[in-house]
Amino acid sequence: MILLSRPEIEALVDLDAGLLAVEQAYIAASQGRATIPPVGYIAFPEAEGDCHIKYGHIAGDPIFVVKIASGFYRNPSIGLSTSNGVMLALSATTGQLEAILLDEGFLTDLRTGLGGAIATRALCRPDARRVAMIGSGIQAGMQIRCLRRAMKDTPLTFTLWGRSQKRAAEIADILAREGIPVETTDDLESLCRSADIIITTTPSREPLIRGDWVGPGTHITAIGADAPGKQELEPSLVAHAGRRIADRLDQSLAHGEFSTAFAAGLIDRESCGELGDILSGTMAGRENPNDITIADLTGVAVQDIAIARTILDARRDRLDKTGAYLST
Repeated sequence: MILLSRPEIEALVDLDAGLLAVEQAYIAASQGRATIPPVGYIAFPEAEGDCHIKYGHIAGDPIFVVKIASGFYRNPSIGLSTSNGVMLALSATTGQLEAILLDEGFLTDLRTGLGGAIATRALCRPDARRVAMIGSGIQAGMQIRCLRRAMKDTPLTFTLWGRSQKRAAEIADILAREGIPVETTDDLESLCRSADIIITTTPSREPLIRGDWVGPGTHITAIGADAPGKQELEPSLVAHAGRRIADRLDQSLAHGEFSTAFAAGLIDRESCGELGDILSGTMAGRENPNDITIADLTGVAVQDIAIARTILDARRDRLDKTGAYLST
């Protein structure tokens, strides 16, 4: 059995391989080639935390994956990371445990960043340049890194807003040391009004982004509403969008960013689509340069399968080249 620590996992990451694997996983899910049971969810409201259990199998894959990921949003105040978790990879032939990935939530953060980048690239205008990043947690930095990689031939600019301006400045400083320039602002409304792309990454339980702040042609990738009660966008903004795309429509309508507008009767199921259908060409993406487009990403087990597989494949390839074992 393989046992990998977070440092070992981080050393095996290839963003390009991850982008391709997650994109293909979205397509498999929308084409019905994946088994994706309902998400397990535990809320810890007294601690401002939650835990997601996601698991599934993509047809033809040698492994299936069970992932446990937690997010406890007060943790930075006591010197702990917001995210934690583990992934288990089991044989789809024998059911034997093949690998334990002690990623401490890193792989969930990474595959979420990759998913956001894929959705943004698929739905933003070709001339989009100005990116507004909303949030000051781990995912804000991850989205910037992944989108920059996914759209490496496009000269994007990034401006970051967060409830904690101190934390936003810290993220900007970390990214600057990685060679990624990021501005910060304390004016959320002006930032949204000037953006071509808005990416929301907060655990908010009330709308942060008003409909009248978002101009024609803007694309929004909404990451934060991944559990019941979370919401970052006004329902009227969701209803006004010319294209509403979910990573998994059942999840989005039940507890994602689309759920509030859906429950209020402002949108219906038929007016939404899935990202995998956009990526496969089954469904058109942006049809009008003036449309507001929204991608609602609640997180799907196929992303976890894809990212776990890329790490295990990278480990195998490294062993083939060097013969040196990372861990056993």
